[in-house]
Amino acid sequence: MLRTVLTGAAALLVLVACSPTVKVAPPDEPITINLNVKIEHEIRVKVEKELDSVINQESGLF
Repeated sequence: MLRTVLTGAAALLVLVACSPTVKVAPPDEPITINLNVKIEHEIRVKVEKELDSVINQESGLF
């Protein structure tokens, strides 16, 4: 009986020692975000609104 308990305890220790660990570490370089797409989109929306207003004012063009 003692041998079974010791074997079980040894097996439990081996299983606990083999458990995987997950480490979360911050990146070495800072995170950069490219905002050029947003700026281009705003310019495009402004130009489209201006074109719509010109077309609506001078409906004889088209």
